[in-house]
This record gives sequence, C-alpha cells and structure tokens, in this order.
Amino acid sequence: MRLTFSGGVHPPESKHLTEARPLEPARRPAEVVLPLSQHIGAPATPVVEKGAAVKAGQLVAEAAGFVSAPVHSPVSGIVKAVGLRPHGLGGDQPAVVIEPAESDEWELFEPITDLDRTPVERLVERIRDAGLVGMGGAAFPTHVKVVPPKGHAFDTVILNGAECEPFLTCDHRLMLERGEQIVKGLKILLKITGAQYGLIGVEANKPDAVKHLDELTRHAAHINIAVCQVKYPQGAEKQLIKALTGREVPVGGLPFQVKVLVQNVGTAYAIWDAVANGRPLVERAVTLTGPVVKEPKNLWVKVGTPVGGLLEHCGGLDGDAARFILGGPMMGLAQHRFEVPVTKGTSGVLFLPPPRTDDFTAGPCIRCARCVDICPMRLVPCDAATFSEAGMLDKAEANGAGDCIECGSCAYVCPARRHLVQSIKVSKPAVLARRAERAKGA
Repeated sequence: MRLTFSGGVHPPESKHLTEARPLEPARRPAEVVLPLSQHIGAPATPVVEKGAAVKAGQLVAEAAGFVSAPVHSPVSGIVKAVGLRPHGLGGDQPAVVIEPAESDEWELFEPITDLDRTPVERLVERIRDAGLVGMGGAAFPTHVKVVPPKGHAFDTVILNGAECEPFLTCDHRLMLERGEQIVKGLKILLKITGAQYGLIGVEANKPDAVKHLDELTRHAAHINIAVCQVKYPQGAEKQLIKALTGREVPVGGLPFQVKVLVQNVGTAYAIWDAVANGRPLVERAVTLTGPVVKEPKNLWVKVGTPVGGLLEHCGGLDGDAARFILGGPMMGLAQHRFEVPVTKGTSGVLFLPPPRTDDFTAGPCIRCARCVDICPMRLVPCDAATFSEAGMLDKAEANGAGDCIECGSCAYVCPARRHLVQSIKVSKPAVLARRAERAKGA
C-alpha cells in the first residue's frame, strides 16, 4: 500500500522533460549576486566592502540573529558592490555582488571525520556556521530546526524526497547520483536529534530512486524507504508526516509537537558536505525546464547565479514564454527579470508557454465544495477567501486562513477560477499576528 494523506490533487507531472537528465555543472557566472535574505528570519549583515578580494567559501555576510543564516561566496573574486539587486521575492533587496576570478581558491571549515566522537553541539555549530537552510523552498535555518524547544524531543527524522511539484526533478537526480551522501546526512541528523528512526519518503513515480536508496539502507535497520502515492502536495511537511507516520500535527502547531523532524534530501546532502568536507552552502541542484526551453536540464548551480545565465546554458527559449517562475507551477513565484539570482531555496526555474485561454476572470463561488474536498489541511478555502476579501478576520480565521499552506490545490480545482490562495494570503499575516498575541497572553 502506498502511503498518502487526505485531499490533494493530481496535476500533470510533466517530469519527462528532465527526469532522465543527470546533474551537470552550470556555466561559471559572469557575476554572482548574493542576497542577504535567502532564508526565513533576519537578513544577514555584510562583512565585506566594495573592492574586497574574497575566496570561494569565505563568509561575506554573518547571521544577524538566532533565526538567521550566514552567506558565503561560491567563487573567488572581487566584491563589485554591496547594494540593492533584484530578488526572487519581488523588488530589489540588499545583496553582495561579486565578480568571479578565472579559478577558485577555497576557504573551508575543518572536516569532521570522527562522527561518533563529535559532540552534538559541534555538529549543530557546523550546520549554523555553514549557512544551511531548508532547501525544499521554505529556507528555514537548519540549526534552529534540528534542536527542538525545551521539553520536546524527536523520535523520527523524515527526509523529504517526494518532490511532488510538477516539472521539478533535481531532488530525484540528487537521490540517484548522491544517494550515499544523502543517507550519511540522515545519519548525522539522527545523531544530532537522538531520534531512533529515519524515513526517506519518495513518491512512487521515482522507482529508480526508491530502489537505489533501498539498496543503500539495506543494512540500516533503523532507516526505511517509504513509497508514497503520487499526489500533490505529498511533499508538504504536515502531509508527509501524516502519510509516513499517521501522526497529525495540531492545528497551528509544528512537527516537533509530534516528535518528528522533516528535512529535504538536498538539505541532508548539504549537511553531509558541511560536516565531511567543511563546505558551506554555496551550490545546489536546480531544474531549469519548461515546454519552451530548448534543452531542459538539471544543473549544479553556484548560489547567486543570475537566471539569465542558466537559460543560456540550456540553449535559450524555443518559442514564446508567457510565464517565468522560480520554483514549480503550483507554489512558485512568477518573475519578470532574468537578473534574479538562484538562492539557497531555489529548486526550479520554469518557463511556460501562453495558456490556451487568456480568460482568467474570476466568477462568483458556485458552492460546489471542490476546494473543501481536496484541501490537504481540511479547511474551507472558499469561505476563508470570501471573508478574507471582506476584511472579516475572525471568520477568515475560523475557516482556516491562518493554517493555509498555500499549496494552490483549491485554486487548481475551482471551476469559477477564483483566486483563492491570493485572497487568503491577504488576511493570513494579520490572522497569524492575532494568534501570536493570544499565545503571549495565555
């Protein structure tokens, strides 16, 4: 029986464009743009100035708080500027801009070779100093997530290899090509957390990855490969926990409350690299794809590489592209400038042709309840959106506005083409702020 959760949708997978294409190194960028905000939390603070020479792996911006992450240079070169540059979240944001040298001289941390004798505190410190964040898209600082609040403990670590977003295949290739290192990263996480069990969740449309990981973990009794049903959003954190363990994260709660830690397979690889090789997070796997891309590929990319250079590496466009998205088509963010750089959380770059119809006019809700049937959080998206649009925060919250994971499933099935996710997002910050205030007063 393949594991899954309640609700969800089945958009076309469209992974055939790149799933058989091995990871290949992207061209060396002519310029590296390193945003100071590549993670949830406080933006990093620059420690270099214009004109400074830097080495690959060198710290260029330090963490500005506990929930923050440092930024390192992926290349040797000269700092061209410290100022505003295009950012994938919209607008211009502070960044360190580096002109790469012809070759790299590395500045690395001391490798940790004896894992058994290394204190957990040192491993957490290495993860923090290496600038690791969740690489599935959320980009939450890893050193914060692996240590539960006082009074809580983990008994299970789940690696997320579901990669349920259509088009994206970089995690699939990472599991195939660097599976041994991913498993070692999982073992490091098990040591840090003290958890007894490790699970790697992989959707059934990746049988080669399932087979490979199963072979790698055959003699590890405490690690299992869990085959998940192909369904979106199977890779969402709470849905994956439900599918693999049967546990439900409380409404408004977090995974540590059910003793589970979830990390992306790319993050596990980066943890191994930081510990075993002393390398900070300066490179990652990225899928550049779409029906209008001449040569869709899975690329190994230096963080800070502008997207335009990656598109050139893939031969450019073969037809009109109406949409350019960082991430996947369901949860990715539309862009309008090729100057936006790859960040630590960028898993995909997607170019889509014009839609078959240009009629995106939203009609009134017809009360069909399709959005209710498929909502993976068991919310009432139609009413949450309606009350959100009306500014009625109490009723928006009562219908789930604060717990929406913004997966887009509701908008995908809505026959009235209502902009449900966008509407819910209008009130979500205010709803969450009110919830936090109530928690303080409790």
